[in-house]
Amino acid sequence: MIHSKPGLGASAPSLSSNPPPRQVGDRQGLAILLICFVSMVFAVQDAVSRHLGAAYSPIFVTMVRYWFFGIFVIAMAARGPGGLRAASRSHHPLLQIIRGLLLVFEIVIMIVAFVKLGLIGTHAVFAAYPLLVVALSGPVLGERIGWRRWAAVAAGFAGILIILQPGVGVFSPWAILPLISALMFAIYGLLTRMVSARDSAEVSFFWTGIAGVVGITAVGLWHMEPITRADWPWMAALCVTGTLGHYLLIRAYSLAEASSLQPFSYLQLVWVSVIGVLMLDERLAPNVAVGMAIVVGAGLFTWWRTVQKARTASPPR
Repeated sequence: MIHSKPGLGASAPSLSSNPPPRQVGDRQGLAILLICFVSMVFAVQDAVSRHLGAAYSPIFVTMVRYWFFGIFVIAMAARGPGGLRAASRSHHPLLQIIRGLLLVFEIVIMIVAFVKLGLIGTHAVFAAYPLLVVALSGPVLGERIGWRRWAAVAAGFAGILIILQPGVGVFSPWAILPLISALMFAIYGLLTRMVSARDSAEVSFFWTGIAGVVGITAVGLWHMEPITRADWPWMAALCVTGTLGHYLLIRAYSLAEASSLQPFSYLQLVWVSVIGVLMLDERLAPNVAVGMAIVVGAGLFTWWRTVQKARTASPPR
């Protein structure tokens, strides 16, 4: 999934009240195209992360990536209304810091998983994070989760068991990493929803980048390594794909509602599988393909039920 986005969907600008039908279609279509392209960009970023993570400390790789990302975040905030002062003014600074730290260290864990399990295996398990969001929404946010969505969560975790095949052969202890990463990202998503009640998307985006930069630098300075000349282009590609992906993601959410774009983010699984098989000599095992299909299907069903409930709860216009 597009797992490093800063959670802009909750507060993304909405469309005008009564735009011409063709304008809506054009904006929606462009947003969908952008999300599809972003999913490819992030898949390439993950492949580059896997390459660099095998040669350098994943903490160091993430730190360099975040330095570049931090510059991008500051530049975006400076261009926005009110500049840096407005972007940094949060009603939930502690929660914002926790969000930023959760995301940056979730990325570190994902890079380790890429190296140990490969792109395909890691993303197949990580795809369950929307189901974890649903499962945690009840105890954390006090939301009522119906039996249909609980059934989808159960089906999704059955899909994970099919992917991991515990008890069949030798179970890799590294398989727990994408599950931990998915849990961290789910908590990050829930915290994003909590702070969005009073903080704008721009504020959350700023704090995500700055808290992440500070947190990873405090740890990463102890993992500094010289980068070989051959790997400088790969490091540059990592920074560019990360920044480009986030910029296009922001553009997509400015054109259409996040709920209408969420299903298309699953295309990252397709791109990851293509890159893994054709470029990284990974294998898409039958059990992984079946389990991935179940997890994605369960995720799409929970998304659909959430959208339906939101529409039912919305007052008629």
